[in-house]
Amino acid sequence: LTFAAQQALERGVPLYFVGEFLLTRPRWYWLDEEIFQSEHTAKLSYNVLTRQYRISRGALFQNFASLEDALNILARQSSTVIPAEMASKAGSYIAAARLRLDIAQLPKLLQVNALTGKDWTLNSDWYRWVINTAEMTVSGEDKTE
Repeated sequence: LTFAAQQALERGVPLYFVGEFLLTRPRWYWLDEEIFQSEHTAKLSYNVLTRQYRISRGALFQNFASLEDALNILARQSSTVIPAEMASKAGSYIAAARLRLDIAQLPKLLQVNALTGKDWTLNSDWYRWVINTAEMTVSGEDKTE
């Protein structure tokens, strides 16, 4: 975290991070086909009374004694399961993931600072990898047998 974001967090401003996952199928004749996309929001907050950091994902939450521990868990991404019929064609797929701070969830005064200053630019680069699949049916059985 940047100094400004850490100061805001320790003063009670929750930070919302969005984990994005994207699965595409490259096509030589057209733009890449978007197969699957998902976003997960996690709220990072600090409780001054207990001196604990909390990560909330929906109704689930975890408490941490240090900011470092909370950030390590926040950096770990998990995605929903991709339905088999969405990636049923044999070939290569490109998966991409990133984590970014959702500045739209900040208080209005901080949103102005976030738009004009780089202290609030907390976006990771896209991490990309290639997934090679064999042709499968919807049930997951190999068609090539």
